[in-house]
Parts: sequence; C-alpha cells; structure tokens
Amino acid sequence: MLAIKRLLAHTPDAAALQKLLLAARRNLDDASVTAISTDNRFDAAYKCLMQCAMLGLWASGYRTATSQPGHHQTAIQCLTLSMGVPVQTVIVLDALRKQRNLSDYEGDPISGATLASCLDEAGKLLSHTKRWLRDHHPDLLGDA
Repeated sequence: MLAIKRLLAHTPDAAALQKLLLAARRNLDDASVTAISTDNRFDAAYKCLMQCAMLGLWASGYRTATSQPGHHQTAIQCLTLSMGVPVQTVIVLDALRKQRNLSDYEGDPISGATLASCLDEAGKLLSHTKRWLRDHHPDLLGDA
C-alpha cells in the first residue's frame, strides 16, 4: 500500500489521536439523536466508523492518501491488518461505505434498517478501537 501510495507513513501523535477518538464518540452520540433525519444520523454513524479506521492506521504508523480517490475504502479494508477486525465485519463496513456513496453522490435515501446496521457497527467498532488502543498503544491513549 505504501509502494502504490494508498497509504503514507505517519508518526502517531497522542494528542491528535485522543482528539479523533473523542470526535468519534461525539459522532456516535449525534447519530442517536432521533430528532434529525435518518440520512444525517447515518452520516454521523459512518463518520464514527471512518474515524475509528483512521485511528487504527494512525496508531500503526500510517495514514491514507486523502488526495487520492478511494481513501475511505482503503481505510476500511485495512482494518483487518491495522486492528485485527474480522473480514466478515470489514465486508459489512464496506457495504455501508457503498451505501454512503449512493446517498451522498446519487441522493439515495437511507433506510431505517441501514441506519440501524450502521449504528450497531459504529458502536462495536468504537468499542473495539478503544480496547485495541488500550491493549496495543496505551501510550497514545492517555486519559481518553
């Protein structure tokens, strides 16, 4: 991934990592607000997923090349390597990424079932991310 510039070397920064972890938590909390539309709730939950994927990469010494298309796909598909997320989970997360693209770029509405799936996966991935950071990179986690 480095050779084809899908990933770039990155020096982990504890303060930046903790800030992103808190942002992921806020986004998951925002996704639970039923007073906003299903589409916006999905966007917030999906943002939590992406922030968790970025945390795994950052802590492992990498980041996506955001100047290239497909950086969301790269981040999600690296979860098996970065944080040991099972392949079956990555397949589900990638399907949510595709649904996000259809919603954002073609205006497809988000169904209640898709929102529920995204909320569930975001909650599980955030918990997994916190555990993984605590187990593998406690020096980066601080008090977060």
